[in-house]
Amino acid sequence: MNQIKDRQEAIIEEFSMLDSNMEMALNYIIELGEELPVFPEEERVDENIVKGCQSKVWLTASFTDGHILYKADSNTAITRGLVSLLVRVLNQSSPQDVINAEIYFPKHIEMDRFIGTQRSNGFASMTKQMKMYAVAFLAKQGA
Repeated sequence: MNQIKDRQEAIIEEFSMLDSNMEMALNYIIELGEELPVFPEEERVDENIVKGCQSKVWLTASFTDGHILYKADSNTAITRGLVSLLVRVLNQSSPQDVINAEIYFPKHIEMDRFIGTQRSNGFASMTKQMKMYAVAFLAKQGA
């Protein structure tokens, strides 16, 4: 769980260096999205699309050695950057840690200043989907 907190603190620190400059923050989010690993073409299917996002967001998860590995992509640069932040925070965590995680970095980086209501709703949908994968993996563990 501390790993998730530490990753969020690192993101908050990175954005604090941008001096609340909206344009720099948006450019940084776009750059982060460009660092996402290539999303497999065969996984760009309807079942992997996050419901509730204005843009198309594909999200998958696998479970290995007690940790979840998320893969994601989007058809828009800003949304790709947003999902990359979530992947960064929650990736390689245990299902229980993902379920219990409070995602607080958006408030601290004042994300609502540079993304609109639609993207905020989409971000919440991405977070929810990632937690739903964690619930499913936890249920499988207990089975």
